[in-house]
Amino acid sequence: MELWGARLYGNPCRDCGFDWSLTPRAAIGQVEELPARYAALVKGRRGDERHPELAWNVAAYTSHVTDNLRNWAERLAGARLAGVRQVPGYDQDLLAQARYYNDVSLAGALWSLQRAADAWAESVSAALEANVVLEHADRGVQRAEDVARNNAHDAAHHAWDIERILVYADQSARN
Repeated sequence: MELWGARLYGNPCRDCGFDWSLTPRAAIGQVEELPARYAALVKGRRGDERHPELAWNVAAYTSHVTDNLRNWAERLAGARLAGVRQVPGYDQDLLAQARYYNDVSLAGALWSLQRAADAWAESVSAALEANVVLEHADRGVQRAEDVARNNAHDAAHHAWDIERILVYADQSARN
């Protein structure tokens, strides 16, 4: 079984400080606020800023968070609406290649993030009410509340990655 969540990242997350004890409703609130958080974080930026230790640029991390939210919203909806509980993993790097994450415009990525966050909040809220439980191929049982926390963490963690990229870009510009 694949380690995930607090067992993998620590509680709080040793990198981004995410507190895994938040309620599922608080996780939904964080994701609902995500588009505004990301927009403020990248205001005045191009989106192509990079950090030498990270594979993706700012727009790519935004695109990844968007796709992750869409993917999990769809999986929860499938379980709730059609009883499809078995879900596979996915390769985020192959998806990044297929979508050319590093070439996505930042404005387009932010636009897409807003729509994905809205759909995700709706899907997770409905899944929580219906007590949806998924059976993930690598992680095992994933209750709707687990998905809510995992996805909120993913978004927070990648906001931290974006902050690191922007600090590096600012330091490089001064040198």
